[in-house]
Amino acid sequence: MSSLEMSSGDTDVNRDVVGAAPLSEDHPLLSVRSFGLTDAGTVRATNEDQFLVAVLLKALHVEQTSIPQRRMQPSQDRSHLFVVADGMGGHAGGEQASAMAINSVESYVLGAFKWFAQFRDPDQDQVLADFQTALSEANARVLAEAKDWPELRGMGTTLTLAYSLNDVLFVAHVGDSRCYLRRQGILDRLTHDHTLVEEMVRNGTVAIEDAANHRLRHVITNAVGGSSANLKVEVHKLLLEGGDRLLLCSDGVTGMLSDDEINQILHAADKSEEACRELVARANEAGGRDNITVVVADFHIATAETDFRSSVMNEVALEQLPQVTRNKVS
Repeated sequence: MSSLEMSSGDTDVNRDVVGAAPLSEDHPLLSVRSFGLTDAGTVRATNEDQFLVAVLLKALHVEQTSIPQRRMQPSQDRSHLFVVADGMGGHAGGEQASAMAINSVESYVLGAFKWFAQFRDPDQDQVLADFQTALSEANARVLAEAKDWPELRGMGTTLTLAYSLNDVLFVAHVGDSRCYLRRQGILDRLTHDHTLVEEMVRNGTVAIEDAANHRLRHVITNAVGGSSANLKVEVHKLLLEGGDRLLLCSDGVTGMLSDDEINQILHAADKSEEACRELVARANEAGGRDNITVVVADFHIATAETDFRSSVMNEVALEQLPQVTRNKVS
């Protein structure tokens, strides 16, 4: 496999992020099949995780016509948004923070984001900057809500977001949920854990083999909300290929399963839904000590326009839209 070519950064919201390979006009059209699933686990009574799987598209909604046709007429152009958030701060605070953060991202995308269907090569850095702004606004919203309600003080959430427009993937990330990309049997972790132990590994005070069981491994150093207004958004962009499989997950998965085990599950599952259900089941079998959330997206070369069109909303009828670390398996 050719190595992943990825541009990345760990930046404050207003800092520019520079350049990956540009998208050329002759790249193959990719279709997407995706699925998301969340579970409380076997120990906790409540679930503070949230997720989002969404399609952004240009469409004509026909209110009245004399012509027999669908009420919703979509264009071929569309993009895909995937988000996982793991709340913290107690049941009320964690559940509300993760939901509020995702709702804030949705509001930003609908109200301010203009890259729904296409962009020019120079726009790619602006897309990353826009998602940095989206997470910054989510951070401000969670902090404001916590300030108004004393019982919610300190609430916060991780948030890992992936956005694909045909074969360009953008990732924005805060916390210790993760984004992985599996290509030709190799599983690459695209994000870093924003934890105290990860910092200790980087500066050499903790050995990497001791990190998984370290007593401070759950101490988050960078989150949406929480006890600090300072937010650093980690961002990446790269080109996708046909056959790629994307995974977003909370630490309820990675705390129970090794990257090798995750890769084996992704290798064995034919469909994204099957992969999600197996990841949740295996994490529960391993102990299920935390809430478990997964989103899996499969990217395939579209064989025809009908194949591409059928991918919209994960096979949901268009009329329903208004209701709206590396490991290899051979």
